[in-house]
Amino acid sequence: MNDVIEPDVTLRKTLDEFKATIQPRARGNAWNYLSDSTTGQEIELVGYISTRRDVNKKLSFTILRNKNQTSCIQLVSSSNSEGEEADAHARLRALREWTPIVVRGRLMDRQPAKDDTYLGMKLVNTKEIAVHHVEPLNEIPKDIIIKQDTVFGPDQRHLQLRTDSELRSNIILRAKAISRARIHLGDLEWKEIETPILFKSTPEGAREFLVPTRQKGLAYALPQSPQQYKQILMASGFTKYYQFARCFRDEDLRADRQPEFTQLDMEMSFAGEEDVMAEVEKLLRSLWHKVLKKETTTPFRRMTYHDAMASYGVDKPDLRYKAKIHSITQYLPADLISKITPLQDPTIEAFKIPISLDPKTTRQFISKFLDSPDGKPYLDNPDGQPGVFVGDSSQPMQGLGPLGYQYVMDGPETLAVEHGDLLILQARPSGPFSGGSTTLGNLRLALYKAAIAQGLIEPPAKHDYQFVWITDFPLFTPNNDSDPGQGGAAGFSSTHHPFTAPKTPEDVELLLTSPSSVTAAHYDIVVNGVELGGGSRRIHNAAMQEFVFRDILKMKPERIEDFRHLLDVLRSGCPPHAGIALGWDRLMAIMCGRESVRDVIAFPKSGRGEDLLVKSPNAMTGEQLDTYHLRLKE
Repeated sequence: MNDVIEPDVTLRKTLDEFKATIQPRARGNAWNYLSDSTTGQEIELVGYISTRRDVNKKLSFTILRNKNQTSCIQLVSSSNSEGEEADAHARLRALREWTPIVVRGRLMDRQPAKDDTYLGMKLVNTKEIAVHHVEPLNEIPKDIIIKQDTVFGPDQRHLQLRTDSELRSNIILRAKAISRARIHLGDLEWKEIETPILFKSTPEGAREFLVPTRQKGLAYALPQSPQQYKQILMASGFTKYYQFARCFRDEDLRADRQPEFTQLDMEMSFAGEEDVMAEVEKLLRSLWHKVLKKETTTPFRRMTYHDAMASYGVDKPDLRYKAKIHSITQYLPADLISKITPLQDPTIEAFKIPISLDPKTTRQFISKFLDSPDGKPYLDNPDGQPGVFVGDSSQPMQGLGPLGYQYVMDGPETLAVEHGDLLILQARPSGPFSGGSTTLGNLRLALYKAAIAQGLIEPPAKHDYQFVWITDFPLFTPNNDSDPGQGGAAGFSSTHHPFTAPKTPEDVELLLTSPSSVTAAHYDIVVNGVELGGGSRRIHNAAMQEFVFRDILKMKPERIEDFRHLLDVLRSGCPPHAGIALGWDRLMAIMCGRESVRDVIAFPKSGRGEDLLVKSPNAMTGEQLDTYHLRLKE
C-alpha cells in the first residue's frame, strides 16, 4: 500500500496553483479578430506580459504579447473598482515581465497609437482591454531576469529564443523552407525515405562518432551521411530519393560546422551530373521565390575548379567581390622574385583592390591589417610575405618602380593601378592546384572584409545572391595530417568521397597511369562564398569500385571488407546514379542573412562541441562503462 503524502503549506500552494493552470479555457484565437470585434465585448486572451507603465498606484497600462509574439495589445487595469477588477490590477502589478497569463476583460476603443508596431510586434492600436481577471499560468522567480535587452548566454538558449525575435524568425523561416522543399520535391516525384541513424564504421573520409553496445567489442557508428544507404536505394529500384538527414562528424568546429548537422540528401538513378544540377537549380529557385520572395539569375553560372582557384584563390568563390587573381611571373625580374620568396621556380600571382582615392589612406589600411592578428599568418607564410604596392601618381611609374619596366608596360591591363589602389603579390609553388584555397585567395577575401568593416568599400547588396557551380575537381587530393581520408597507403585520398566516379572515359584510363591527374564527376553549388552542397556521379560497378579501393587508394583488405555490403549491392545490377547533399544549416544561414549556422539551429553546439544548456557531453559512470564493456585509458 502506498504511503499517503500529507502536503505542507508550500506543497499545497504548488498543487493548487498548478491545478488552476490546467482548467479548460479559450485557446487565444480571439487575437485574430481583435480589431474587428465589438466594443464592450467580453474577451479572454492568453499570452506573455510585456512592459508595464504605472500612471499611479491606481492605474496601470500593460502590454500583452500574443503566444507567437507577433501581435500585442494594451491592457488597462485599475484599483478604483472593488472586487475582481481590483484583484486583477494588484496581480498584474505583481507579475514579472514574460509571465504567461490568461486575461479576461472588456474590449474598449482607444485613441490610436502613433505607431502600429511595438518591439517588432504588430500593435492592436485602436482597441485595448479593461482587465477584470488575470491568472498566471506559471511564475518567474526573482533570480531569473528577463528583459528585452537582456543578453543571455548559450546555457540559457531557451531565453535567447524567447526574447530574440530575429533568432526566433530564423527558426520559423527554416521550418517554412523545409515545408516548401518537401512540396516542391513531391511535385517532381521525389520520394522521402528515411535511412538508419545507427550505421557501421566505414572509412569515408571524416572521423566518426561510435555508439557502444552491450555486446562486448561491438559498436555502431553514427552516419557521416546517408551516402551508402542512398546508393543502396538506387539499386533497390527507387529513382528519386531525398531525405532531411541528420549527419554526424567528429571534426574540428567552425562557424559553419557542427558535430551534428542536417543535410538535404538527394539521389537519382539512371542520371548523371547535369540531371542533378538541373533539379537542384529548380529547388533553389523555388525556395528563393516562395520563401524569400526573391528571384535568382538562371541558369546558374559554371566554373571549373582550376578556374576558380586561378582567378579567386578558392574553390568556393564569392563572386560579389570583383577583383581577380592573375599570374604575373613572366613580367617580373628574377632578382625581385628572389626577394619575394625562397621558393625555386615559383608562381607569382597578384590582385588589385581599389581601397581609397588617397594613397595615404590605403597605406594606413594595409599597414594596420598586416600588424593585426588577422594579418600575422600572411607575414609568417614560409613561401614568402606578400608584396604590397600602392598606386601613387606622385611616384615614378605610379609607385610600381620595384616591379620593373616590363611589368609596368606589359603587365595585365586588369592590374593597372590608379591613384590609391592596392596591389598585392604572393608567391606559391608552381604546379596543379590542390586543396580548397591558396594563401593569396585567403588574403584577398580577408582584405575585402577588412576594408568593408572600415567603411572603405561598400558592402555587397543585402539580397545579391551569386550562385555558381564549381565542376571538374581532381578526383584525388594529397593527404594532410588533419584529414583521416580513407586510410589508404596511396598518399592521397578522395577529394569528395571514394564512391565518386571519374568524369570521362579518358579519366578512367588515367587511373592506370596518373591518378593525380584524374578529373572527377564532382560538382559543388556555391553562393556568396559558401559551399551549399556537393555531389557527384557515383561508381555504380562493383569491380570498378573495388579497383579504386584496392589499387588506387591502396586501402587495407580489412577496410575494403567494411564496404562489402555496398560492393555486393552494386554487383546486383545497380543502375548508373548521381546525387548531391545540400548543407541545410548553411543554406538557412544564407537565406536568413547570418554568418554562423548556430543562428539558424534551435539548439546548436558550442565551438567545443558542447550543448551548454543540457550540459552534454557528460562523463560516463562506472556502471555505464561496465555495461558497455569499456575502460578509460589512463
